Amino acid sequence: MKNFKKYYIIPTTPEDIYRALTTDITIRLWTGDLVEIDAREGGQFSFWDGGITGHFIELEPFKKIVQQWYFGEQEEPSIVTIKLHEHKKGTSFEVNHINIPDEDYEDIVNGWDQEYVGSLIDFYTEE
Repeated sequence: MKNFKKYYIIPTTPEDIYRALTTDITIRLWTGDLVEIDAREGGQFSFWDGGITGHFIELEPFKKIVQQWYFGEQEEPSIVTIKLHEHKKGTSFEVNHINIPDEDYEDIVNGWDQEYVGSLIDFYTEE
C-alpha cells in the first residue's frame, strides 16, 4: 500500500470547491459524467461512471472532506482527506490519499493530477 499527498491551487473560493465536490449537479458540470452522491456522513458516492466509488466519513463545510474509496477487497481502507484553505490565488487544495493499492498507485496519482484536480482547475479557469 502506498500514500499520496499533494497541494494544488485552484482559482476559486473554498466554498465553490466544496460545493463542486459535494453537489451532484456541480460535479456533473466539471466531470462531464453521471454522478451518484449522498453528501452526508455515511453517504455513498460514485463519480466517472463508477470509476471512483466510496462513502463519506467526515464533512466539514467549506474546509474538509474525508472519504473512503473502494478498491475491492483490502485489509485497510483507502482514505482520502481533502482540506481547503483560502489562498491569495483562490484555494489551496490539499489531498492526502492513504492505503492506495500498489498496482493502482500510478493510475491514482495521474487521476488526481489530470482528471480530478486538473478538471477542477480547467473548470474554474475557463472564460
